[in-house]
Amino acid sequence: MTTLLAFIFVLGLLVFVHELGHFITAKLVGIRVERFSLGFPPRMIGKKIGDTDYCISWIPLGGYVKMSGMIDESLDANIKGEPWEYASKPVWQRLLVISAGSVMNILTAVVIFALVTYVYGILTPHGALVNEVMKGKPAEVIGLQTGDKITSVNQVPITTSEELTEIIHRHPGEEIEISWVRNGETYSSKVTPELQPEENIGLIGIRVGTEVQSTEAGIFQSLNYGVWYSFKILSLTVNELKLIITGRQSLKDAVGGPIIIAKMAGESAKMGMERLFQFTALISLNLGFFNLLPFPVLDGGHLVLLLIEGIRRKPLPTKTILLVQKVGMVFLLALMGFIIFNDIRRL
Repeated sequence: MTTLLAFIFVLGLLVFVHELGHFITAKLVGIRVERFSLGFPPRMIGKKIGDTDYCISWIPLGGYVKMSGMIDESLDANIKGEPWEYASKPVWQRLLVISAGSVMNILTAVVIFALVTYVYGILTPHGALVNEVMKGKPAEVIGLQTGDKITSVNQVPITTSEELTEIIHRHPGEEIEISWVRNGETYSSKVTPELQPEENIGLIGIRVGTEVQSTEAGIFQSLNYGVWYSFKILSLTVNELKLIITGRQSLKDAVGGPIIIAKMAGESAKMGMERLFQFTALISLNLGFFNLLPFPVLDGGHLVLLLIEGIRRKPLPTKTILLVQKVGMVFLLALMGFIIFNDIRRL
């Protein structure tokens, strides 16, 4: 039940925010919105107010805003040339409407990260925390214990577990000096990492994590942190995409669909509201980023068509747009099928 409720919260909030971006900008530039739906058809419940049908649909894997005079995934080519139609608006206005969904997702992530930072503080690393010491290994021999905080190696300060691991891995069979803190007292000892021949790295027989401390942050500092952290996550996402494109990262290991998102949302919820909101912000960034990819049916695909229209200085033929949308739908459905199958395999 926790997993289900967390999934509904995360996906519902982010889909609503995304479609709200399209809806507000469409209204601002005078485009008539025929339907605002959470979920994909068939329609479940709703109410029509003015020109717009506000509804919830049965397939809970997204949502959509149906605008008059727009050829989208519904493949509705009923364009009459009315002034309130999407196709009748200047290209720059349509660009704003299409990009607004992803912009809203990115802004939502920034706000969430900023609020979490303001409430819980900024977490900063303060050393590598020993979570487990393996029996008979070099770490046990020199007296390391669970709960110790390793602060330096060869007098080089250590702030994260990654820094510690990297140094130990680089010195198989070589003596190094480790300093650690236990109950406020500092200890130091020399140790020789054992060679792990399969990967040619050094190991001393410990499992470590990064100890973090929370420091209070003001409103502006929290906002700056939210912006910085959001763009850090986006840069990591871009790098991950590059690895997939170049074949250095397997697609089936890198992507996750609704089942994996639901599982991770449930796990985050069990760890507390802070983790759940952080996970929500992370998914919001991914939703905003991937919707901007130049793939037919996605917002990025619509942006490409608009840019082509702007360069040609005349609309693309309706048949061409319909063909692109149909091909895009086939590929998107195939991709969704692969991702869901892959989710089940990973579970």
